[in-house]
Parts: sequence; structure tokens; C-alpha cells
Amino acid sequence: MSTSPVRQSRLPRDERRKQLLDAARRVFVDHGFHATSMDDIAVAAAVSKPVLYQHFPGKHELFLDLMDTQVDLLESAVSGALGSTSDNKERVLATIRAYFQFVDSPDRAYRLIFDSGLNNDPDVSARLEGLDHRFAAGIAEIITADTTLSAEEALLLGHGLAGLMKSSARHWAGQSGEPSRPDLSTAADLTFRLAWRGISRFPKER
Repeated sequence: MSTSPVRQSRLPRDERRKQLLDAARRVFVDHGFHATSMDDIAVAAAVSKPVLYQHFPGKHELFLDLMDTQVDLLESAVSGALGSTSDNKERVLATIRAYFQFVDSPDRAYRLIFDSGLNNDPDVSARLEGLDHRFAAGIAEIITADTTLSAEEALLLGHGLAGLMKSSARHWAGQSGEPSRPDLSTAADLTFRLAWRGISRFPKER
């Protein structure tokens, strides 16, 4: 990225911050964290680098801000699906569909969570582990209410189901553009059938 940023008129601080975040998201998604510089982001946002530093102290902090937004969006989608019905079969299907819909977003911003290349970074890993645990705990709460399994047993199953959804959705998203890739509905249904055949073996016992 060698072109010089285009001078823009002054924007209110909140609008400028949003503009910078939008530009940074596109660059991080396209090039990854390590191959992106603050210069690249400034050029993409058509601002000078000092303007960028007025809003963010560095690339790492900017990335974490973007990652937090995506974590919140995914968590909201999943939590909404879990609470959308009291029918457990429909609940599992809705949750899996929500996960696939999240990774199917045209902006491919899911990569900020799953393909950052920063899994060993303490700040990133803490966010990933927190997201996984909260998702698993939400599933476990429902399992505990419906069965005689202990809280720890239910949490184990919750992590298993959450991992299945995450792994399947990530794989499917990574196959974008492949002619043989199943469509979203088919991919979500296949994942649902596998998940439901497992979790439905634990009948309601309370």
C-alpha cells in the first residue's frame, strides 16, 4: 500500500473512530494481523497516521477493539438462539444456524476471532477461552435443567457441543468459493443431525 492518504474534512470523534475501525477491519481481514501495519490502516482510512494514533495507541489495541466487537456479535447471536425456544431440538438447530450465519457474513469479520494468528497472545487467548466457556456454560445450563447430570458433566457436554459447532462452521467458512461446498442450510443441517443424535441420548429426567 504505497499511495498517500487522501486529506479528509474533520469528523466528529465518534464518526472518525467508526471510520478507522471499519477501515482497519477490512485490512486485518484481508491481510491478517502480522502483515498489517498502522500505515496500511491509515492509507485505507484515508487519514494521516497521527490521526490514527489519536484514537488508538497501537495496532494491538486496535485489533482487540475489533475482536471484542465480533465476540459480542457472535455471543449475542448464539445466546439469542439458545433462548429462542423451549423445544430443545429446535434450540440446537437454531444455535447451529446462528453460528453458521455469523461466519457467512460478507465482511468475513469472523476471521478476527478464528484466524487472527494471535492464539498465543494472552489478550487474544483470554477472549477466545472466555467466549468458548460462556457458550459451553449456556448449553450446560439447559442440560442441567433437563437431566440428572451434574453441573460438571453438563459443562463437559456443553464444551463438546460448542466445539462441534465451532469446528464445523470454521471449516465450512474456510471452503468459501469451493464449488463442492454445501450451502449454509445444508451445512447447518448436517451439523445439527450429528449434534442432535448425540445430545438427544440424554432424555429429560426432571
